[in-house]
Amino acid sequence: MPSFRPAPQTRCARPVAGPVRPALAVLLWAVLGCHPSGGGREPGPGVARALADARARTVSGVAYDVTLDLPATRAAPVTGRVAISFDWAAAGEDLVLDFRAPADLVGAVTVDGDTVVPRLVPDHIIVPARALAAGHRTVTIGFTSTDAALNRQDDFLYALFVPDRASTALPVFEQPDLKARVSLALTIPAAWDAVANGALVSRDSSAGDGRHRLRFAETAPISTYLITFAAGRLQRLTAERGGRTFTMFHRETDARRVARNADAIFDLHAQAIAWLERYTGIPYPFAKYDLVAVPAFQFGGMEHPGAVFYRADALFLEEAPSRPQELGRASLIAHETAHMWFGDLVTMRWFDDVWMKEVFANFMAARITRPAFPDVDHALRFFRDHHATAYGVDRTAGANPIRQDLANLRDAGSLYGAIIYQKAPVVMQQLETAVGDSVFRDGLRAYLGAHRFGNASWPDLVAALDSIAPLDVAAWSRTWVEQPGRPTVTVRWDGGRVLLQQTDEWDALQAASAGSPGRAGAPATRALRWPQERIDVLLAWGATTRVVHARLLADSASVAVEDAPPGAPDLILAGVDGQSYGRFPLDDASRATLLARAAALTPALHRAVAWQTLHEEMLDGRLPARALLEAALAALPGEPDELVATQLAGLVRGTYWRWLPDATRRAVAPHVERGLWRALDGAPTPGRKGALFGTIVSVTITPDGIARLERIWRRQEVPRGFPVTEAMMQAIAEGLAIRGVPDAEAILDEQARRLTNPDRQARLAFLRPALSADPARRDSLFRSFAHLEGRRRESWVLDAVGALQHPLRAEAAIGRLEPSLALAEEIQRTGDIFFPLNWLNAALGGYASPAADSIVRRFVQAHPDMDPRVRGKLLQASDELRRASAARR
Repeated sequence: MPSFRPAPQTRCARPVAGPVRPALAVLLWAVLGCHPSGGGREPGPGVARALADARARTVSGVAYDVTLDLPATRAAPVTGRVAISFDWAAAGEDLVLDFRAPADLVGAVTVDGDTVVPRLVPDHIIVPARALAAGHRTVTIGFTSTDAALNRQDDFLYALFVPDRASTALPVFEQPDLKARVSLALTIPAAWDAVANGALVSRDSSAGDGRHRLRFAETAPISTYLITFAAGRLQRLTAERGGRTFTMFHRETDARRVARNADAIFDLHAQAIAWLERYTGIPYPFAKYDLVAVPAFQFGGMEHPGAVFYRADALFLEEAPSRPQELGRASLIAHETAHMWFGDLVTMRWFDDVWMKEVFANFMAARITRPAFPDVDHALRFFRDHHATAYGVDRTAGANPIRQDLANLRDAGSLYGAIIYQKAPVVMQQLETAVGDSVFRDGLRAYLGAHRFGNASWPDLVAALDSIAPLDVAAWSRTWVEQPGRPTVTVRWDGGRVLLQQTDEWDALQAASAGSPGRAGAPATRALRWPQERIDVLLAWGATTRVVHARLLADSASVAVEDAPPGAPDLILAGVDGQSYGRFPLDDASRATLLARAAALTPALHRAVAWQTLHEEMLDGRLPARALLEAALAALPGEPDELVATQLAGLVRGTYWRWLPDATRRAVAPHVERGLWRALDGAPTPGRKGALFGTIVSVTITPDGIARLERIWRRQEVPRGFPVTEAMMQAIAEGLAIRGVPDAEAILDEQARRLTNPDRQARLAFLRPALSADPARRDSLFRSFAHLEGRRRESWVLDAVGALQHPLRAEAAIGRLEPSLALAEEIQRTGDIFFPLNWLNAALGGYASPAADSIVRRFVQAHPDMDPRVRGKLLQASDELRRASAARR
């Protein structure tokens, strides 16, 4: 991405080759001059809210006609021209367009065919007022794109503009509430194919120069972050479902893998569209539904209307996938399809409400997937998919509210995270419970109908619901949507009654971290009340159990227990409904009982809540890590539900690496490895065996265990009951290298030869220095990440950092920790939306020592001017390090 001087002078575009004769261009340059008009202040970098609001009042009816020339070589620039048509209501004012590129990448500029000389300031092209009369205008600009959002490879590229990166590729109005109709023409090498938002209208090869010109149809009105195209060596697969044609573009070279997955991929899309049409009462709103399977895509998916992008391996599952993997694919497809209505048809006015499109995509996905998986406990799945990840943020000093302020669109990427993806659906489910599902659906239908192909904000939906709901939605929102954190709900027995008392966990954290730099400026106390319509409490007296349904709308609640056995219960476990949200601490007796009996609870949802609660107890220092590890490992072989088994495997893996001191880990490793192999041998399905095998590959450190994995990689031993896939073999090879086996380089050489897909070959080649036993090679790779070009393939970079900072190497590599933290702000500015937090998680994930915790604390204290959102992400990523290191002190 180009860099700009912090306080640049106003610049003028110099005359460039174009439709204007050179002499006339020079005359225009002299006459128009180069100076700010009217002495007004120039717009700053990014798109400030004030600029966006002003444009929304004065610009309407926008259309982009974009022509791009895509060269065959990555080293050659992408060039283009855009004709921007719009209605202009601000005669006498300058027009500000957004283009985040150096001045020399701006070509000829015309207004209604007349050449003008714009002023160029960082991130903007300013068309002078004297060139613009009120009415319908067309501004045409020639340009050279930067590569910041074009994700270019030698024979493939794709545009990813979310949230504010369209302006790195072409001049636009970069704000979500100036929707536009988009026409696109691409000139590409003859051997390439391409896909875009609009349908392909024509492909012209008449020039005879080995290049083809593709013209795509004009789209319905969409926001700039949704504009996209992909081009390169692509294969197509087309299918019809329910009278609708779907086309999938991909680069997968394993034809059997494609064939094995294709029907399910198309079926799931068709089912999702049909469900959403029924729920919303609105037919699918766009002209086509193509999908693009992108190798090593930065996200799971991206909802470009007409050309939805997916991470290829999320669609093309390997042989004998686990049930959670199949569910994950279905949810991803349902999520992106829900965006066609929630986010694409109706879009937030400003990115402070980006959470709205994500919450409804996840919320709807949880419902869409139910019919395709009738054997799955979907209440359990909702709990597993949302609560633990959201708690991982809300319990930290870096917690953020669901709805966050945003002064400038350049910071929009910092708003994404677990709170909008995981907490918000839980909160929305609580709102649906409070108002009733039919009222909730009717409110959403009214909201979508009133704003179709337009923009709306959270207050618009609140107003729609408040008009028909029995709840004061605005008051409810002030806590659940506009504040960070979660309640702490303490439950105790009082002679035949259950007493629930809530406090604000934020207040306790604030008191515990008084003076901490992470909470500087935070309110000392808030004393919030978190209303919840339903909190189920499990009570157990030996084998006798009761479940009590409680409403907690005030500071406390009391519920009578009918037919309660005499005496106090052995176990009090709150939140077993799987919808309620908060920290539910255990008393001493309940903790001991639950640790012994969690595996025996029924139904499966109760077990999942139990294991999550025990994990929270460990994080709070109220349960020894080894006790939790032993309990989870013992429960794993007999766990009948695959979702809970996956949860247990994750607990074993996370506790083993993060919470056990090195000496303890080495001591228990033989026992842990035997226990996991025993669970694998007894697993009932190939998919479940394969998932457990992944855990074994992750945790194995004993000589015997490493030798067995090497035999499997060399195909001298074949595990029974499941296929050892290419991805598993690659994971073994990488793990053997990290563990320093003597012939690691030869193993990696052979693994590279086994790979047949060029994208997977390229990933392994990139990763090789991170896997090397040579510290100099590892350091050289790490230093390359300080440069933007070294970070282009973000998913590969994260894999490399995970290998560099693996727990087996982390303490020896602790010198990289502070430089990793120092890069976070730069990565926030230049990376895609999930990259900053993922970078910090990868950099910190291998550490648990007090020394590493001290480095983080000193870094935060030494940088009081750190971007607050980056500081928040650092506090989120380092929270478990802080807790684990405290347990070791």
